[in-house]
Amino acid sequence: MVNETNETIEANEAREAAADLTEAIVRHEWNQFQDTNNEGGRASCQGNWPVFHQMRLSQFLTWPADLQRSYAEDLDEADREGRNLITEKYGRMMASTAPEQYRETIEPYIPRLSEVRVARQEAIIAQQVAWAADFRSRYPRLGEAMRVLTTAEDTPQATSFETYLRGELGTYSERTLGLYEAMIAAKRAAGTNLTEETILNTVRLGGFSGLDEAEAQLA
Repeated sequence: MVNETNETIEANEAREAAADLTEAIVRHEWNQFQDTNNEGGRASCQGNWPVFHQMRLSQFLTWPADLQRSYAEDLDEADREGRNLITEKYGRMMASTAPEQYRETIEPYIPRLSEVRVARQEAIIAQQVAWAADFRSRYPRLGEAMRVLTTAEDTPQATSFETYLRGELGTYSERTLGLYEAMIAAKRAAGTNLTEETILNTVRLGGFSGLDEAEAQLA
Protein backbone atom coordinates (compact mmCIF):
# COMPACT_ATOMS: atom_id res chain seq x y z
CA MET A 1 0.00 0.00 0.00
CA VAL A 2 2.83 2.38 0.88
CA ASN A 3 4.60 1.62 -2.37
CA GLU A 4 1.40 2.20 -4.35
CA THR A 5 0.86 5.51 -2.58
CA ASN A 6 4.40 6.62 -3.31
CA GLU A 7 4.07 5.63 -6.94
CA THR A 8 0.83 7.62 -7.21
CA ILE A 9 2.45 10.69 -5.66
CA GLU A 10 5.44 10.40 -7.99
CA ALA A 11 3.16 10.01 -11.03
CA ASN A 12 1.14 13.08 -10.02
CA GLU A 13 4.31 15.08 -9.48
CA ALA A 14 5.61 14.02 -12.90
CA ARG A 15 2.35 15.10 -14.57
CA GLU A 16 2.42 18.43 -12.78
CA ALA A 17 6.04 19.03 -13.78
CA ALA A 18 5.22 18.17 -17.42
CA ALA A 19 2.24 20.53 -17.39
CA ASP A 20 4.37 23.29 -15.87
CA LEU A 21 7.02 22.85 -18.57
CA THR A 22 4.46 22.97 -21.37
CA GLU A 23 2.90 26.13 -19.99
CA ALA A 24 6.33 27.69 -19.52
CA ILE A 25 7.20 27.05 -23.17
CA VAL A 26 3.99 28.69 -24.37
CA ARG A 27 4.57 31.69 -22.09
CA HIS A 28 8.18 32.00 -23.26
CA GLU A 29 7.07 32.00 -26.89
CA TRP A 30 4.40 34.58 -26.07
CA ASN A 31 7.01 36.85 -24.52
CA GLN A 32 9.17 36.59 -27.64
CA PHE A 33 6.08 37.16 -29.78
CA GLN A 34 5.47 40.45 -27.97
CA ASP A 35 8.93 41.59 -29.08
CA THR A 36 8.34 40.64 -32.72
CA ASN A 37 7.96 43.69 -34.96
CA ASN A 38 5.25 43.48 -37.59
CA GLU A 39 5.38 45.54 -40.75
CA GLY A 40 2.54 48.03 -40.59
CA GLY A 41 2.38 48.00 -36.80
CA ARG A 42 1.48 45.58 -34.07
CA ALA A 43 -0.61 42.63 -35.32
CA SER A 44 -3.97 41.99 -33.66
CA CYS A 45 -2.96 38.40 -32.82
CA GLN A 46 -0.13 39.76 -30.65
CA GLY A 47 -2.77 40.87 -28.16
CA ASN A 48 -4.80 37.65 -28.18
CA TRP A 49 -3.27 35.50 -25.45
CA PRO A 50 -6.23 33.06 -25.15
CA VAL A 51 -6.03 31.99 -28.81
CA PHE A 52 -2.23 31.93 -28.81
CA HIS A 53 -2.27 29.80 -25.66
CA GLN A 54 -4.82 27.37 -27.09
CA MET A 55 -3.04 26.94 -30.42
CA ARG A 56 0.49 26.56 -29.08
CA LEU A 57 -0.48 24.41 -26.11
CA SER A 58 -2.35 22.09 -28.49
CA GLN A 59 0.88 21.52 -30.39
CA PHE A 60 3.24 21.09 -27.46
CA LEU A 61 0.92 18.63 -25.72
CA THR A 62 1.66 16.18 -28.55
CA TRP A 63 5.42 16.35 -27.87
CA PRO A 64 7.36 13.91 -25.67
CA ALA A 65 9.08 15.34 -22.60
CA ASP A 66 12.62 15.21 -24.02
CA LEU A 67 11.57 17.25 -27.07
CA GLN A 68 9.82 19.81 -24.88
CA ARG A 69 12.90 20.17 -22.67
CA SER A 70 15.15 20.58 -25.69
CA TYR A 71 12.99 23.29 -27.23
CA ALA A 72 12.73 25.08 -23.87
CA GLU A 73 16.53 25.13 -23.87
CA ASP A 74 16.48 26.55 -27.42
CA LEU A 75 14.32 29.44 -26.22
CA ASP A 76 16.60 30.07 -23.23
CA GLU A 77 19.69 29.97 -25.43
CA ALA A 78 18.09 32.40 -27.89
CA ASP A 79 17.50 34.85 -25.04
CA ARG A 80 21.15 34.60 -23.99
CA GLU A 81 22.30 35.23 -27.58
CA GLY A 82 19.92 38.13 -28.15
CA ARG A 83 17.91 36.17 -30.72
CA ASN A 84 14.14 35.90 -31.02
CA LEU A 85 13.01 32.53 -32.40
CA ILE A 86 9.48 33.76 -33.09
CA THR A 87 10.79 36.69 -35.12
CA GLU A 88 13.08 34.31 -37.01
CA LYS A 89 10.21 31.90 -37.66
CA TYR A 90 8.05 34.57 -39.24
CA GLY A 91 11.05 35.93 -41.12
CA ARG A 92 11.76 32.52 -42.65
CA MET A 93 8.15 32.25 -43.81
CA MET A 94 8.67 35.36 -45.91
CA ALA A 95 10.98 33.39 -48.21
CA SER A 96 7.67 32.28 -49.74
CA THR A 97 5.22 35.08 -48.94
CA ALA A 98 7.54 38.06 -49.67
CA PRO A 99 10.65 36.63 -51.37
CA GLU A 100 12.26 39.88 -52.48
CA GLN A 101 11.97 41.44 -49.04
CA TYR A 102 13.23 38.21 -47.49
CA ARG A 103 16.36 38.19 -49.66
CA GLU A 104 17.15 41.84 -48.96
CA THR A 105 16.26 42.37 -45.30
CA ILE A 106 15.98 39.00 -43.56
CA GLU A 107 18.13 36.26 -45.09
CA PRO A 108 21.48 38.02 -44.39
CA TYR A 109 20.67 38.31 -40.68
CA ILE A 110 19.43 34.83 -39.70
CA PRO A 111 21.37 31.54 -39.42
CA ARG A 112 21.93 29.87 -42.78
CA LEU A 113 20.73 26.27 -43.06
CA SER A 114 22.87 23.65 -44.78
CA GLU A 115 21.57 21.57 -47.66
CA VAL A 116 21.56 18.52 -45.39
CA ARG A 117 19.54 20.37 -42.78
CA VAL A 118 17.03 21.58 -45.38
CA ALA A 119 16.63 18.05 -46.74
CA ARG A 120 15.91 16.70 -43.24
CA GLN A 121 13.30 19.39 -42.70
CA GLU A 122 11.67 18.77 -46.06
CA ALA A 123 11.25 15.07 -45.24
CA ILE A 124 9.42 16.03 -42.04
CA ILE A 125 7.31 18.59 -43.88
CA ALA A 126 6.25 16.08 -46.55
CA GLN A 127 5.00 13.71 -43.85
CA GLN A 128 3.16 16.41 -41.94
CA VAL A 129 1.51 17.84 -45.04
CA ALA A 130 0.31 14.32 -45.88
CA TRP A 131 -1.11 13.95 -42.38
CA ALA A 132 -2.81 17.34 -42.62
CA ALA A 133 -4.34 16.48 -46.00
CA ASP A 134 -5.62 13.17 -44.61
CA PHE A 135 -7.15 14.94 -41.63
CA ARG A 136 -8.85 17.53 -43.84
CA SER A 137 -10.36 14.78 -45.99
CA ARG A 138 -11.98 13.19 -42.92
CA TYR A 139 -12.93 16.40 -41.08
CA PRO A 140 -13.58 18.90 -43.87
CA ARG A 141 -15.24 21.56 -41.71
CA LEU A 142 -12.43 21.56 -39.20
CA GLY A 143 -10.04 21.50 -42.14
CA GLU A 144 -11.58 24.66 -43.55
CA ALA A 145 -10.80 26.43 -40.27
CA MET A 146 -7.11 25.57 -40.66
CA ARG A 147 -4.51 27.41 -42.69
CA VAL A 148 -4.38 26.68 -46.41
CA LEU A 149 -2.27 23.58 -46.83
CA THR A 150 0.61 24.06 -49.26
CA THR A 151 3.24 26.66 -50.07
CA ALA A 152 1.78 26.94 -53.57
CA GLU A 153 -1.27 28.54 -51.94
CA ASP A 154 0.71 31.24 -50.11
CA THR A 155 -0.15 34.89 -50.62
CA PRO A 156 1.25 38.03 -48.96
CA GLN A 157 -1.82 37.89 -46.69
CA ALA A 158 -2.07 34.14 -46.06
CA THR A 159 0.66 31.73 -44.98
CA SER A 160 0.11 28.01 -45.52
CA PHE A 161 0.58 25.17 -43.06
CA GLU A 162 3.57 23.98 -45.09
CA THR A 163 5.30 27.35 -45.07
CA TYR A 164 4.56 27.94 -41.38
CA LEU A 165 6.05 24.55 -40.51
CA ARG A 166 9.11 25.22 -42.65
CA GLY A 167 9.68 28.48 -40.83
CA GLU A 168 9.27 26.85 -37.44
CA LEU A 169 11.56 23.88 -38.10
CA GLY A 170 14.23 26.27 -39.29
CA THR A 171 14.49 27.80 -35.82
CA TYR A 172 15.16 24.52 -33.98
CA SER A 173 18.60 23.56 -32.77
CA GLU A 174 20.18 20.43 -34.23
CA ARG A 175 19.37 18.64 -30.97
CA THR A 176 15.72 19.66 -31.08
CA LEU A 177 15.33 18.82 -34.76
CA GLY A 178 16.75 15.34 -34.14
CA LEU A 179 14.25 14.72 -31.35
CA TYR A 180 11.47 16.08 -33.55
CA GLU A 181 12.49 13.69 -36.34
CA ALA A 182 12.36 10.83 -33.86
CA MET A 183 8.85 11.85 -32.80
CA ILE A 184 7.65 11.96 -36.41
CA ALA A 185 9.18 8.54 -37.10
CA ALA A 186 7.55 7.07 -34.00
CA LYS A 187 4.12 8.42 -34.91
CA ARG A 188 4.46 7.17 -38.47
CA ALA A 189 5.43 3.71 -37.21
CA ALA A 190 2.46 3.71 -34.81
CA GLY A 191 0.05 4.77 -37.56
CA THR A 192 -0.97 7.95 -35.75
CA ASN A 193 -1.59 11.37 -37.29
CA LEU A 194 0.08 14.39 -35.67
CA THR A 195 -2.41 16.85 -37.15
CA GLU A 196 -5.31 14.86 -35.73
CA GLU A 197 -3.67 14.74 -32.30
CA THR A 198 -3.04 18.48 -32.36
CA ILE A 199 -6.55 19.45 -33.47
CA LEU A 200 -8.04 17.06 -30.91
CA ASN A 201 -6.17 18.98 -28.22
CA THR A 202 -7.40 22.25 -29.72
CA VAL A 203 -11.08 21.32 -29.69
CA ARG A 204 -10.87 19.83 -26.20
CA LEU A 205 -9.30 23.03 -24.92
CA GLY A 206 -12.18 24.79 -26.66
CA GLY A 207 -14.73 22.81 -24.64
CA PHE A 208 -15.66 20.02 -27.07
CA SER A 209 -15.59 16.36 -26.16
CA GLY A 210 -13.82 15.40 -29.36
CA LEU A 211 -13.39 15.90 -33.09
CA ASP A 212 -16.80 14.58 -34.13
CA GLU A 213 -18.64 16.99 -31.86
CA ALA A 214 -16.54 19.91 -33.04
CA GLU A 215 -17.02 18.96 -36.69
CA ALA A 216 -20.79 18.76 -36.20
CA GLN A 217 -20.89 22.18 -34.54
CA LEU A 218 -19.34 23.72 -37.65
CA ALA A 219 -22.14 22.40 -39.88
